[in-house]
Amino acid sequence: MAGLFFSSAALAADAPPTSPSGEGVKGAAIAAAITANPDSALAQSLAAIEGTPLTLGEAVQATLEGSTDVRSAEAAYRAARGAARRERGAFDPELFASTTWSEADEPSASFFAGASVLRIRQTVASGGARVTLPLGTELSATLDATRYESNSSFDALKPQYDAATTLSLRQPLLRGFGPGAWGERAATGREVEAAKARYDDAVMAARAAVEQTYWDLYAAERDLAVQRLIRDQAGALLEQAVLRNKAGLVGPNQVANARVFYAEQVQAVIDREESLDKTSDQLASIIGRRPAGEATRYRPADEPPSDFPIAPEDSLVAHAVSRNNDLKARERAVAAARSRWTGARWNAYPQLDVFGSMGGNGLAGRPQDVVFNGQTFRTNVSGGFGDAFAQARDRKFPTWSAGVEVSIPIGFREGAGERDRLHAETDRAEQDLIAARRSLSDRVRAGHRELVYASRRLEAARAGVAASQEQVRIGIVEYANGRTTAFELVRLGADLASAQQRYSQALVRTAKAAAELRLLTSGDYPSPAGTGGN
Repeated sequence: MAGLFFSSAALAADAPPTSPSGEGVKGAAIAAAITANPDSALAQSLAAIEGTPLTLGEAVQATLEGSTDVRSAEAAYRAARGAARRERGAFDPELFASTTWSEADEPSASFFAGASVLRIRQTVASGGARVTLPLGTELSATLDATRYESNSSFDALKPQYDAATTLSLRQPLLRGFGPGAWGERAATGREVEAAKARYDDAVMAARAAVEQTYWDLYAAERDLAVQRLIRDQAGALLEQAVLRNKAGLVGPNQVANARVFYAEQVQAVIDREESLDKTSDQLASIIGRRPAGEATRYRPADEPPSDFPIAPEDSLVAHAVSRNNDLKARERAVAAARSRWTGARWNAYPQLDVFGSMGGNGLAGRPQDVVFNGQTFRTNVSGGFGDAFAQARDRKFPTWSAGVEVSIPIGFREGAGERDRLHAETDRAEQDLIAARRSLSDRVRAGHRELVYASRRLEAARAGVAASQEQVRIGIVEYANGRTTAFELVRLGADLASAQQRYSQALVRTAKAAAELRLLTSGDYPSPAGTGGN
């Protein structure tokens, strides 16, 4: 890009002329020297800016490592995975077991108690497995075992072993059936997908934010370099105005005008420096680290791209809608809300469960003689706990049960209220998704428009710089020949500075629009075909 076309050194060398012809020769020499190297002054001004060089790749890498938004999204993703694992665990099989030891002395006045004080020792053990199926079915298999022993003279078995096996089933038909049981599991699964999409979107947003701020820093640095040149040139022209005033070539109003303009440029330099420092601080905050050493600001080491491939607008919008991570997250959120609503619809019904069980009992022990009314009795039951368990397992003494359980809440307010709430939440999520699609379409079209007009905008900015260059060249010649004022020459320099700043802003604007499109298409927007220069 074309730089400033006059330098403070060249103007300072322009001593008060002794003749019009001398001024013309010196002005022509200055113009020729500047036209031969139009970018040298700007390059020198840029090189004089202090700061730590930083490439865009380094900024992006540091951002991904230290971004709080990315780390927060990652934590939310892990939390969603934990919630989904918890809900899946509700349908995992479960083993259970318990053992109870007890001993009691029971006084008795009954002749048939077998002792005046019954001393009972008992060990009860229970164990088995149970599982809840996604349809809401509850299955359990249980083994109960008891060892009983007392000092009663009428106990025929000492010790006595009892065993019972049971296979039970409970099946909800309304509340708790199907979606009423697995609705939350399905919802948390969709929330995992939504959290993953939000994490991916946070990564892309961090990339876009650091890239856009990086190009803002690029523009701020160039603006400062240009403004410093204008300040230095305004100072040089002020010096020339003072010298010419002393020589009687210009009046005091020329000196006053040059002094006012110089003061304005000094203040403008301070504003530009403050803006550069502020932008550098924003970049440091995004990437999570400050410049190393004594440097107070970062300096961009890369140039903004200037040429990007442009796809058809409708095609780009459709691609963004199908790939955008934020839309994916919202779609999964809608799916999660629908799963919860479907489950709530079933759970708003009354409870109607059918249940049943089947099993067997077993009895064994060490037989003992029982003396009653002068006669001795002895049971034919014998064996240990294994014998009792075999009887229960083989259902030698079978058991079974079946039943129906109904529970009807009066008013249905709790279940119906939760159903209505989740229905409204589903509607709200769907409207958020529709609004996000519309907003995405608008943003993609705006970014596409930026790129469509980018080449025309850059070409117009280049033409503006070229026209300002010609104005300054003519102004130098006219000033050297006494046909214009110092103030007018500085004003021409300010116009050239504005043209240069517009060119930098056009470059940055295009690069920022491309970064925004990469965010909206979740990184699928093509890379730039070329890069810009100084």
